[in-house]
Order: sequence, then C-alpha cells, then structure tokens
Amino acid sequence: MEISHIKDLTPYMDVNEIIATLTQEVHGILGDELVGLYLMGSLTYDDFNPERSDIDLLVATKSALSKEKLDEIEAMHARTGEANEKWTKRIECSYVPIEMLENILPPKTPRPYIGEGVFYTKAPYGNEWLINQYLLYKHGIPLVGPDFKELVNPIDIKEVQKACVRDLFQEWEPKIKDSKYLQNSHYQSYVVLNLCRILYTVMCGEVVSKKVSSSWAKEEFGSEWGDLIQTAENWQYGTEMKLQDQTVDFIKFVISKVKEKHF
Repeated sequence: MEISHIKDLTPYMDVNEIIATLTQEVHGILGDELVGLYLMGSLTYDDFNPERSDIDLLVATKSALSKEKLDEIEAMHARTGEANEKWTKRIECSYVPIEMLENILPPKTPRPYIGEGVFYTKAPYGNEWLINQYLLYKHGIPLVGPDFKELVNPIDIKEVQKACVRDLFQEWEPKIKDSKYLQNSHYQSYVVLNLCRILYTVMCGEVVSKKVSSSWAKEEFGSEWGDLIQTAENWQYGTEMKLQDQTVDFIKFVISKVKEKHF
C-alpha cells in the first residue's frame, strides 16, 4: 500500500509518522474488510495544537469486526502507544461499519474505539456522532479509500444544531453537579471550548473549529467570559486550570443563551 502522501500530510513529522504507521497497520489487519480510513478533527481544519490536541481517526469497515480482528486491533494500538509516549493517550479512533453511517441519531449499537489510551470493544455514541459526521463530510481527509462524501448523504445543518442542543442538555448540563469531572483541568478546558462551538453552531448556523468559535465567543461575550475562554485556549498538558466554579457558571450561561434562541 502506498503511504508516501502521508509523510508530508501535516506540518508535524512525528504526527505524520504515527498516522502512516496506523494506516499501514490497520490496512494490514483488516485487508478487504477495510472500506476507508479517515483523518478528522483539528488536524483537518487548522485547529491543531501539538501541546494539547488529539490525533482523530475514523475507520469505516464493511461489517462489524470479529473478536479475532478486535484483538489484533487492540494489540496494534498498544504497540503504537508504547512506541510514541507523547501520544499514548492522545490517539482517538472509532471503527464503524458503513451501514451505521446512514444514522442521523447516534447509533444504538456501540463501536470499537480507542481514547485516552484505553481500547473499548463496545463504546457507546453520544450526540457528538452527527457533529463529527458533519465535520468529516466537510473536512475529512481520506488516508485509504474513497472520499468520505461518497459514503454518506449530505448532512443538514439544522440536524447538527439539534444534535448540539441535545449534547448540551444530555452531556454538559449534568456536569454542573459532577464536581469530580470538572476537577480535571483538561476537562475544564475541553468543556469550555466545546460549549463555545455548540453556542456558535446554534446561534450562527454553521460548525467551525474550536479556535474560530472561541474567538467569536470572546468578541460576543468577552467582558464576562473572555478570561475563562482565553485560559481554556491556553491550557496544555502539564498545566492546571483551576477554574471549576467559572466553568460551571459558563455551562449555565450557554444553557440560558440556547434557551433564548430555541425555546
């Protein structure tokens, strides 16, 4: 399989090497079962920060993978993580049968997934499902297989807005009372920047990068939330944020703005 195009895929040589390795490994394990392998997330829309961002991938398969294949995939990710300590917990990859890509709502059947260094054979989907599909449709880069647009129908932005509203109330509103979750500096930053993108999508009718949406939020609501958003943008591994109470207040603020817009 030819992977020379991956060597200069991004400005980050270590990232390119990992992507090339994963591409070869996945293709070698899945063979004809592989429909496509896609780079997604911040690397595809100029929002990548090597000190905090993840490498995000999606593997489309012809059907659900057997236990034998899952064992091989899990072992492969373990090897890759051990060989790339900086990125051990910063590779995210879902393995999705192509029939699931037709779903607007999150599929009920879980998928194999690796995140934060842990491989799950049955990871449930959340409302980020359609948001990610939309961004893949717009920006995804095929590493193997056809353009992602050939696998799915165009996605209506109104459906993405609905998914964002569901995500806000089902995923993020409960974090107001989840003090343990928000003690984590990484999660504080993650929540704030995700909420900026949700708010932008709901209010402006488009999905943009966290960088663009957080800049917009600082312009719109800077007097009240500019410092929090800037701190969230500046966070990187090895630093502490310590703004749990302000993050909770920001969740409540975004809920109030979305209710003004949609309720």
